[in-house]
Amino acid sequence: MNNRKIIKGYKTLISSRFNVDKSKDGIIYTLYSDAFNSLKFGFAENDEVLEKKLSSEELILLDIKKGKKKDLCLLITTLNELGIKYSDNFYFKYSGSLMKHLSTLGWPIGRSLYKQRKIKKELVCA
Repeated sequence: MNNRKIIKGYKTLISSRFNVDKSKDGIIYTLYSDAFNSLKFGFAENDEVLEKKLSSEELILLDIKKGKKKDLCLLITTLNELGIKYSDNFYFKYSGSLMKHLSTLGWPIGRSLYKQRKIKKELVCA
């Protein structure tokens, strides 16, 4: 007979820095700062809130899509786990690898800074 011990335990969840309703629909977006060559990701409840953010900062809107605050939290956590660090206010230094990760994750990045590589395969019949 095998003498196996079953260890019971519970994993603890790390609390998030975001203390808002993460299930509420809104707009997730990507902004670019030409002066600092950096990206900023965010969530806005509606178009009016996004317009206020854009008018208050000198940033270029790359792309938007519908989403939840949870999507933003998940993106920040995923990028952190991939070793991509951010500065204050969630600014990320622009890089090709960051754009590739964002594209893979389905984050709205537009087509102005990152052109997705398309691989075409041909089937040759003998």
